[in-house]
Amino acid sequence: QEPESSEVSQFRLAADRTPEVPFGLSTSPSVLSHYGVAPNTVTLFRRVDSDRRDLDMNSKDVDAEKIVRFIRMNELRLVTEYNPVTAVGVMQSSLQLNLLLITDMMSPKHPERMRRYREAAELFKGKILFILVDINLNSNERIMSFFKLKKSQLPALAIFHVPDEQRDVLTLDEVSVERVQDFCNRFSQ
Repeated sequence: QEPESSEVSQFRLAADRTPEVPFGLSTSPSVLSHYGVAPNTVTLFRRVDSDRRDLDMNSKDVDAEKIVRFIRMNELRLVTEYNPVTAVGVMQSSLQLNLLLITDMMSPKHPERMRRYREAAELFKGKILFILVDINLNSNERIMSFFKLKKSQLPALAIFHVPDEQRDVLTLDEVSVERVQDFCNRFSQ
């Protein structure tokens, strides 16, 4: 309610540090009511799974760094890169189907693979959480073993149904929108 408060200045600082995330600030009671947001709260709206997360700013130890960490831990993008920070948001997603592209991000083919994977993600927005797993991160090795994959079998798509842990794997030469779409549709049926 106070545009010049220290909380607001910390919020603005966090917004400057994460330019890829759209920020908004409102003191309007009708706006807060429309979105169901309490005053002095940072609310993160996740478009990919229509979920939201709230951070209470009334605690005196909340600063820009903690706001940025809150965003990084809870944001989900059309394609979310899996790492120790984003794992929290992925695990808390309301989406029950996760599709992982397990690949080498250092590969010269990576940009084109990602373009096609993002294109496919648009088709399943709100239905399947699309995740990118870089095999170059040591912390991601357990994901490869979970799906019983070896580096020689990559890139691969792995789909996982959270409630019953049912899963399937498709090794690929190349990622295409059609193959991703077909794999997802087959698994869903």
